[in-house]
Amino acid sequence: MDINILQWIGYLASGIIALSMTMSSILRFRWINLAGALTFSTYGFLIGALPVGFLNAFIACVDIYYLYTIYSKKEVFEILEVRADNRYLLRFLKFHDKDIQKFFPGFTYKPELNTVSFFVLRDMAVAGIFLAHREKDHCLVVGLDYVLPEYRDFKNGKFIYFRLNNRFIEEGYKKVISERNSEKYSTYLRRLGFKPGPEGLYEKSFA
Repeated sequence: MDINILQWIGYLASGIIALSMTMSSILRFRWINLAGALTFSTYGFLIGALPVGFLNAFIACVDIYYLYTIYSKKEVFEILEVRADNRYLLRFLKFHDKDIQKFFPGFTYKPELNTVSFFVLRDMAVAGIFLAHREKDHCLVVGLDYVLPEYRDFKNGKFIYFRLNNRFIEEGYKKVISERNSEKYSTYLRRLGFKPGPEGLYEKSFA
């Protein structure tokens, strides 16, 4: 095999591993690191460097194990409702404001709009926050649906928009609406069943 091709495989593997180290999400880190380890393992075996091949094959197995653990773990989800002037809520928003702005550019907390305010708890640990308000036509308008980096595996969103579905229906809501805000957030909404609506909004019916 042409040595240049082998070198490029090595460069590619190194690049993927380096990229994985920049991920704040544990889930993304594991998936990207797995791809890098498999590529590096292949590279090691192709060039006859068995320690490199076997070591990275082992790392790939470790990544697979942790991914299985993440996806199969049974977590207890709960909500902790808070008042609009809750001190921890205000401190949480201030502390995470820089990261919040990446997904909700220009977000400013407006407590007077709050109809629904709660933290999402996973095994009693705060995983995210959800703020929304009621508008005409029985609509729930999302102001903020922020998830901490280590919990960005879509489980928070599935809990809110699927498992709490009946709760929202009982409270008189027929659909939920959210602004696009950012491309990453738009991807998140589409993954949860939101459809593009008028004026750049996304919406999902409660049924």
